[in-house]
Amino acid sequence: MKKIQVGFLVSYDYELLKNAIPLVYKLADTIFLAVDIDRKTWNGSPITIDDSFFNWIKTFDTENKIVIYEDNFCKPELTTMQCEVRERKMMAEKMGIGNWIIQLDADEYFINFERFVKFLKSKDAYLTNPEKHKIQIQPFHVSLYKKTENGYLYVNEATKTVVATNYPDYKIGRKTHGKVIYFNALILHESISRDREDLITKLTNWGHNEEVDVDGFMKKWDAVNESNYKDMQDFFFLEPEKWKHLDFVKGSNFTELFENFKKEKEKGLYKSKFFIFKKNLGQFFKYLFK
Repeated sequence: MKKIQVGFLVSYDYELLKNAIPLVYKLADTIFLAVDIDRKTWNGSPITIDDSFFNWIKTFDTENKIVIYEDNFCKPELTTMQCEVRERKMMAEKMGIGNWIIQLDADEYFINFERFVKFLKSKDAYLTNPEKHKIQIQPFHVSLYKKTENGYLYVNEATKTVVATNYPDYKIGRKTHGKVIYFNALILHESISRDREDLITKLTNWGHNEEVDVDGFMKKWDAVNESNYKDMQDFFFLEPEKWKHLDFVKGSNFTELFENFKKEKEKGLYKSKFFIFKKNLGQFFKYLFK
């Protein structure tokens, strides 16, 4: 027990896992890949996963850490969000209570996973009787918005996200009702920085598909570029004002993007120590008498 268990949900964007898995592989004890056995998304759309992907897994997995978990994750009687929560709980059961359960999406790239794991291990006491001390760990997303001719547009403020817990009683996505512990780590989130066709596939098949005005959102996404992004604002697909402004980083591929981001942009996106202290203090008092 007390392992670092990492899980990914595998769907139409499975190729992105070739970027995400290497960033966590060394420090993970086990990596679970949850794949719908009938190759369907949560809304029932068919997906095709090329055999070459599984061949890549076999070649890459030199330490035999990767487990392919297949099951029926599409239930027509459930909403897409209900299907997502159900799949996450099913995968978490395989990952094992008593371990750190880290669930990531294929398009989430940890900037410094080693530092995150070190922080989790400092909190190992929470893995004893976790049902009595439920917590969820919140680092921060930096969301890529759009690939342009010379690089990528990204949201210039890191936003909180949940990726780890000691007790995976998920309610919405990866969120539980446990106490939040904020940690100043960054995850580069490819999010909506995709080919137009792939983006529409994502927006119509993920857990938020019923909440997004796809046509309205795509008009702004189509219009913004590296020349005019400073003249526009409010880019979030649910509540536009949550993504107020964009910035730009050069990179013609993932490797260049990742390296340039770490060199030029990473440092300025971390939260202040006071911000983290204030947020964690608030959670301390919120749960003091619960």
